Amino acid sequence: MASDFKLDLPFRPRRLRRTASLRAMVEETVLHPADFIAPLFVVEGKARPDPIASMPGVFRLSLRDLVKECRALHQLGVPAVALFPKLDPKLKDADGTQALNPDTLVLRAVRAVKDAVPELTVITDVALDPYTSHGHDGVLNAAMDNVANDATVAILREMAVLQAEAGVDLVAPSDMMDGRVGAIRKALDAAGYTDTGILAYSAKYNSAYYGPFRDAVGSAQAAGTKLLSKATYQMNPANRREAIEEVLLDIAEGADMVMVKPAGLYLDIIREVRNATNRPVAAYQISGEYAQIHAAAQLGWLDLARCRHESLLAIKRAGADLILTYFAKEMAGLLAK
Repeated sequence: MASDFKLDLPFRPRRLRRTASLRAMVEETVLHPADFIAPLFVVEGKARPDPIASMPGVFRLSLRDLVKECRALHQLGVPAVALFPKLDPKLKDADGTQALNPDTLVLRAVRAVKDAVPELTVITDVALDPYTSHGHDGVLNAAMDNVANDATVAILREMAVLQAEAGVDLVAPSDMMDGRVGAIRKALDAAGYTDTGILAYSAKYNSAYYGPFRDAVGSAQAAGTKLLSKATYQMNPANRREAIEEVLLDIAEGADMVMVKPAGLYLDIIREVRNATNRPVAAYQISGEYAQIHAAAQLGWLDLARCRHESLLAIKRAGADLILTYFAKEMAGLLAK
């Protein structure tokens, strides 16, 4: 039985939570299809979409299927895709030379997508890990105990120009080499691609959650050589202030947008970056974040739909303007209804 006791309260916050319409009226953060960037994996050949075991619902796509997927995403209101190639291991070598092949897989993918869906923004990764036999994001030094920063940046400049020539809208250096944003900006401008933008992976952490992505692009061995870890170039997960330093350096070098990666475990970093700059801020909900939500849902421990929505809402609430997520298509489909 309800008590007759009544509190004398000037304001009761629950009043604005009483009905669905009231809750909608005061909702502070709202997801839209235009918030999302869809990461897509592309492979050679004409085979049917190849499922990625550790990422339920995500596939490696042939050029034909990639174009179909991009058309579908555009129709749902997703404004951009980020393309990642999975190369035949026979094409990989220690220096990642296939990255500078003018007809390499990702460049053909860019041309195919821009021809079919010119309104869609296409983003390409500027890093060597899909192309190197050792799986690192750059070329190794002679002692094989470090990634050679400046030699790697020299290659990344050429990669970015080739991608711009193919018609990409944004190049996205994800390697975390020092000085690469400025070098890429100068190379693009010198080649006449002043309109090609740079989405910099500015605060990319050495996360344990990248495993499914490395399976998807075939660089799983990139956890490190016997003597070398990605911790020598990706950021220490313990560091917060360093993220702002990296972001401000990239902006000074010409980044049009900056990114925090991963997203869900680094909401504090997203907020710090949002407070530090007026440039657009992207965040990457990475493969491991996606996989763990699916895995827990398959075991019946979590509600997939609610956790999917809440995880993305949290990233946007933290300050991200754009979210790279493998949930992009299904979320856009739900939000468009």
